[in-house]
Amino acid sequence: MDLAGLLLFSSALFIAAASPGPGIAAIVARVLGRGPKGAVAFSIGVALGDVVWLSFAILGLAALAQAFHGVFLVVKYLGAAYLLYIAYKIWTAPAVPQDIEAEARAEHPAKLLFGGLALTLGNPKVMVFYLALLPTFLDLTRITPLGFAELVVATLTVLGVVFAGYIALAARARRLFTSPRAIRILNRTTGTVMAGAAAAVAAR
Repeated sequence: MDLAGLLLFSSALFIAAASPGPGIAAIVARVLGRGPKGAVAFSIGVALGDVVWLSFAILGLAALAQAFHGVFLVVKYLGAAYLLYIAYKIWTAPAVPQDIEAEARAEHPAKLLFGGLALTLGNPKVMVFYLALLPTFLDLTRITPLGFAELVVATLTVLGVVFAGYIALAARARRLFTSPRAIRILNRTTGTVMAGAAAAVAAR
């Protein structure tokens, strides 16, 4: 596709992705509560969800997405349940200084990726962007296979930049909390934010 269209799409996606929403809230809360480990796999899942919705929009499958509403409903609630599980783990995490904190049991990358994917598939903000807003500034009927590939690369690049920025800022902020009381407040605040993200996904 032409460069102007690709830049327009990338700019619009950057603004949409960088604005606070359930996805950003979940990523930031996860890093604040559990550290940056695992955040990459979770963020990849979130980004892949965007590619799924982009594919639906490009292929004109919005109606098909509606037809499989029940399937997406299940995925949405599974994602919300996973976010609630993470919220619980963060809320109940031991309040010990970061420099002596015991290593938390590693989560399987596949679970993290699925959690991020399910979050995006059930995120109303992402649905609106791809199924409602995208057709207003791109002629989706004229997208070639090469153009589709370019949009996918642009999507992953933009989201990678946005998510990496949020992860870095959250990781830096997390290092400021050193006392047990501060860490307890951090854990409970981020646990609440994560639970709020789950509620936002499940409620729509």
